[in-house]
Amino acid sequence: MKLSNAQLLLQQQKLSPQQIQMIKLLELPTVMLEQRIKEEIEENVVLEEEPSTESEDEPQQISVEEYLREDDTPAYKSRLNHYSKDDQPRNIQISGGRSLQESLIEQLGYRNLSDIERQLAIFLVGSIDGDGYLRRDLQSVSDDIAFTLGIEVEVDELERLLSIIQHLEPTGVGARDLRESLLLQLNSQNLDTEAKRLANKILADHFDEFVKKHYERMIARLGVSEELFRSAVQEIQHLSPKPGNLFSEDSDGAPYIIPDFILEYHDGRFDLQLNSYNIPELKINRHYMDVIRQTHGKSDERMSEQEKEAVQFVKSKIDAAKWFMSAIKQRHDTLMRTMQTILDYQQEYFKDGDRSRLRPMILKDIADRTGLDVSTISRVANSKYVQTSFGIILLKSLFSEAMQTVNGEEVSSYEIKNLLEKCIAEENKRHPLTDEQLMNILNDKGYCIARRTVAKYREMLGIPVARLRKEI
Repeated sequence: MKLSNAQLLLQQQKLSPQQIQMIKLLELPTVMLEQRIKEEIEENVVLEEEPSTESEDEPQQISVEEYLREDDTPAYKSRLNHYSKDDQPRNIQISGGRSLQESLIEQLGYRNLSDIERQLAIFLVGSIDGDGYLRRDLQSVSDDIAFTLGIEVEVDELERLLSIIQHLEPTGVGARDLRESLLLQLNSQNLDTEAKRLANKILADHFDEFVKKHYERMIARLGVSEELFRSAVQEIQHLSPKPGNLFSEDSDGAPYIIPDFILEYHDGRFDLQLNSYNIPELKINRHYMDVIRQTHGKSDERMSEQEKEAVQFVKSKIDAAKWFMSAIKQRHDTLMRTMQTILDYQQEYFKDGDRSRLRPMILKDIADRTGLDVSTISRVANSKYVQTSFGIILLKSLFSEAMQTVNGEEVSSYEIKNLLEKCIAEENKRHPLTDEQLMNILNDKGYCIARRTVAKYREMLGIPVARLRKEI
């Protein structure tokens, strides 16, 4: 039985704060985990970072009793023994250029916003994708804000804040769709020519016809000359369909990704490591253990109220530290278990990166083999990267549907997509192949595929329909 949205929301609300924190830790990429650990150190006076020493295969469990008995033994270390064989850090760096989100947040700092407004605006900025679009409806964003920040906010207020963001640079950023982005860009200019005013009217009132290239019909309906219409189309073509990409092009360097896993293949063997070189080691500050030690063995009657409060404070901080270090270890175990299972499932692909060797694989395949929940596998796959000899791969990109050949063999949908892309690249541009013609070609090659599936894969590849691919 399927759960309603209200029931799902109720389930989410029943999650404990620790469960929510665990989910957030799991979703964090490696580059942000270091910062998260440092934030925890700042918030919890019991935790401290220590210089790295010899790594340990298994982190030790902390207890007050053990710490009292073994003064010279660190209670816990989060450092994990997953370095390369030469024990050298990977020289992987992030681009020195600012991200789109960083630029927008900086610009928000010059706006006259209250603390709450700035917090909400930053959350909105965080929902904008790399192309510069806000592809989520504001009601969903409002629900996320209530769940994550504990702030109740009306959609109208988010709409107002989004309007402020849409007036930031680059122009067109924060739009919900292509039409809105193009209008934002055009209206940021002075509509001082007849061509620009016509372009604005086309985008505002005739966008669907414009996208479908029904030019003759539009010229007749608008009652304009072909020359003026052509000038208006040129004005639109000068606008950017992806305003976020314009910002990237102005950055100082190409974007870099810090991988979460490092995979090497040599002598017929795989060597999988968690990229945790910069993750700080953690230990319990001995000063606070002295507080426990000084009161150890004392009865409650012999302890002052100040001593009782101090002991209670330290114990609560130790409990929090224990949980956090345990959560880091659980994150490590979950990541390694998931990645190892993916590696076992896709061994042939990971040998040389030939995508034709990818086996059909869905989230449930990995969930069943790891014993983890599908949602957990999804969180790992959506945000984690693995470095290989043939490039840095997003785990999400390895998942695909299964298709059948006429012989009953299962092949990955990637194989179908690659063949589809090749057929379209080689087609006669004066007479582009329709989805039905592409279906017939694939069927002749032994792939059982329907026309609607061809259309779906074509759209996933970002390829327009045949009529829009036609060239004169």
